[in-house]
This record gives sequence, structure tokens and C-alpha cells, in this order.
Amino acid sequence: MDLIAKACDYFLQGGPVMVPIVLDSLWMWAVIAERIFYFRRISRGDIDLKMAVEMLKGRQTEYSTDALRARIVARFVQEQTGDGELDQKLLDQYAMEERPVLKRNLALIAVLAAVAPLLGLLGTVTGMMNTFNVIAVFGTGNARGMASGISEALITTQCGLLVAIPGLFMSAFLSRRADRIENGLNEFLMTLKRII
Repeated sequence: MDLIAKACDYFLQGGPVMVPIVLDSLWMWAVIAERIFYFRRISRGDIDLKMAVEMLKGRQTEYSTDALRARIVARFVQEQTGDGELDQKLLDQYAMEERPVLKRNLALIAVLAAVAPLLGLLGTVTGMMNTFNVIAVFGTGNARGMASGISEALITTQCGLLVAIPGLFMSAFLSRRADRIENGLNEFLMTLKRII
């Protein structure tokens, strides 16, 4: 309970700019969590090339998972024309349709991470303005008033950086993960195109 009281006190010392910093952080982590769960869901229980060929031979259109490759192969089984060139274009189209879904919200994570230190800088400016206002009214004799403004400036800067640093790391991590999934899908579909 004491920890919660300290956190609330710390938040209040940061001034009004702490509200958008916290909202930015919550939004960013919600999007990060969604992407992590999405990547886990489409990778869990996915099929390999041998299973894909079995699905094609057996004309199996249902697969009990949200796995990316399985979903694409099941869709291909339903829409397959028998014309090799047209079927290859269908597979290319499926890969193109998945790309925006894989990359969805990754740029948003990077933007939210980049905005956090700017909000922290805004808090720094408002904190320093408060400090100068105290100096203008009371002179340099009111150390408590000056410390309050300086504290506000430093807390918002710190919080902005605490939001941004892991956010940028997660943005890069999730972008690499999306690229690996996309590259794996492209290799899988290229091999599948040679078989059909």
C-alpha cells in the first residue's frame, strides 16, 4: 500500500504532463500486447510443407488453428483453379494480403515510443517555467518552490524516457518478428508453388 501511495505522490509531482505520458504508455503497451498475442497465435500449430501437400492432396479446407500457413493453404484448396500460373498468382495474392496484417500497428508503436520523450520534454519546459515563476515572485530565497518546479521537470523527463526506451526496443523486436514471419511465409509459398 505504501508503494501505491509513493507512486501516486510521484505522479502528482510530475505535474499535468504526466497524464498524457501515462496514456501514451498504456496505449503503446496495449498495442504491443496485441501484436505479441497475434504473432503467437498465427505461429502456434502451424503446418510444414509436408502437411501442406497432404492438405492439397486431400482437398482439406479446414484446419483447427489460426496458424498462418494452414489458413492460406486451406483457402488455396478452396480457390485452386488447376491452372498452374493462375494458382501461383493466387498464392502471391494471399501473401500480399497478409503483409499489412503482419505489419499492422508496428509503426504506431514506434510513434508512441517517440512521442513519450517529447511529452517528457514538454514537462521539463513547464517545470522550468514554474521554477522561473517562483524566482520572479519570491527571488532565489524560496528553495522549496524552486525544487518543486525542478522536480516536475526531471520527473516528466524520466518518465518519458522510461516509456520510450522499452517501447523502441519492442518496436524493433516486433518489426523483426514480422519480417521473419513474412520471409518464412514467402519461402514456404515459393516451395509450394514449385510443387503445384
